[in-house]
Amino acid sequence: MSKVFQFETPNESTGFLLWKVNNYWQREIKKSLSRFDLTHTQFVILANIYYLGIEKENITQMDIANQIGIDKMLTSNVLKALIKKDLIKREEHKTDTRAKVVKISKSGQIILKKALKVVEDFDKLFFSNLANNKMFTSELIELLKK
Repeated sequence: MSKVFQFETPNESTGFLLWKVNNYWQREIKKSLSRFDLTHTQFVILANIYYLGIEKENITQMDIANQIGIDKMLTSNVLKALIKKDLIKREEHKTDTRAKVVKISKSGQIILKKALKVVEDFDKLFFSNLANNKMFTSELIELLKK
């Protein structure tokens, strides 16, 4: 039989290991967020609405999609779910009649603060086995630049 794989075992493949680690991390984040009735995508969008709101007054759906790096239709669907949960609000944009401004609600802020603590605590524990967490983060940023 001819050699198909470049590696002797799957665990020598960086991509495969990244896939396994990501699946494990996603599964645990999902468990952590279930108590807040949030999906991971809902949490990420909610957190980024809050983050964007620190520096910008009029946050649009496009701003959110660009910040996170996801499709604007997915963003739209998640925003609708967050509105139903009363975690965000959409208002008319003051200068762009085609756009809506997205704002986090009071209840959204309360849920976000609680969920953020849980996610940050989990991340701290999850990544605590790394020899150099700052270097790992820097390397991930480098991968995203490509």
